[in-house]
Amino acid sequence: MLVDTYRRRLAAHAVDQYGYVTTRDAELEIPPVELPKLAATGGLSHVAYGLWRFDNQPRTDRDQFMEAVLRVGAGAYLTHDAVLAFHELAQANPRRIRVGTPHRARARVPDFVEVVRQQIDPADLTVYEGVPSTTVARALIDCRDTIMRDRLFDAVTAAKKAGLLRTREVQRVLDAIGHN
Repeated sequence: MLVDTYRRRLAAHAVDQYGYVTTRDAELEIPPVELPKLAATGGLSHVAYGLWRFDNQPRTDRDQFMEAVLRVGAGAYLTHDAVLAFHELAQANPRRIRVGTPHRARARVPDFVEVVRQQIDPADLTVYEGVPSTTVARALIDCRDTIMRDRLFDAVTAAKKAGLLRTREVQRVLDAIGHN
């Protein structure tokens, strides 16, 4: 039988967060002071204040999205074109990952993250592949002034086909982005 250790608990939790853990992961009941101690013994790297990553976790194309959300803090989520880029919709390839938050972001974030302070209806929030996010429907509507309409229309079709938009959402999104 394996002994339950801080490292094992953190590693198990990190699997669901692309290898990342934070000092805010309160459900683990691990004192924040233990993270630097675990890092000193190897296998855990400090990324930013309160953010760590297990070195043995394989890298994916989703890591940076999760890192951006975790850097901004509790209650943060992908928003606008970051959601579309996450799903490879509308040919969105933003230079910065937009992360929404209802709170003032206190953490310093790197240049690849743009913090958007906004209040979102909880019905417009979800989780895609472990990453908190606005819904694709909300993201498409939010991008109506920043992404060409033809690309958004194509993205609606692709999102519907991929199961990211419900049938009842399609017309609402098309109306919002200006479909004739």
